[in-house]
Amino acid sequence: MPTTQLPLKDIHLPEAIGWWPPAIGWWLLAVLIPLFIVFLYWLYKRLTRKTAIKTAKKQLAFIKQYSVVDNDKKLRELSMLLRRVAISVTSRTEVASLTGRQWLVFLDKSLTGAPFSDGCGQLLTTAPYRNTPPTEAEISQLISLCEDWLNAQTLPAKSKQKS
Repeated sequence: MPTTQLPLKDIHLPEAIGWWPPAIGWWLLAVLIPLFIVFLYWLYKRLTRKTAIKTAKKQLAFIKQYSVVDNDKKLRELSMLLRRVAISVTSRTEVASLTGRQWLVFLDKSLTGAPFSDGCGQLLTTAPYRNTPPTEAEISQLISLCEDWLNAQTLPAKSKQKS
């Protein structure tokens, strides 16, 4: 056998794999990770809102049944409860600085009419400056108004804007 050289070329290595375009898995991650983060944020807000309202309803029931405390103390407790729930449900910057009439108008936004600005809800701002403490009837009306306000907070924001 004759030993002749075959005209073979050297071994060629394939080109390095480029980084663009990414594989389908990276595209899926690029879409799913932001969606997952948005979902977690939404879930956190929803659970926080529900927990705040549920806790507030329990505290309101406790205030309602607690007959040993005087009406001034009940009024202060109701005011603090409404403020805490409002800060938990809406943004802190929107609610925390509200006082007086502005606070009552904010509370009225969730209910039909103006029960806080024009009704028994005025006790929240006027009672500390009155000579006489609020009566049992006024406190019970205010407690039922607070219950209505808390129940209105459980509705989704879209249905509140339509009405």
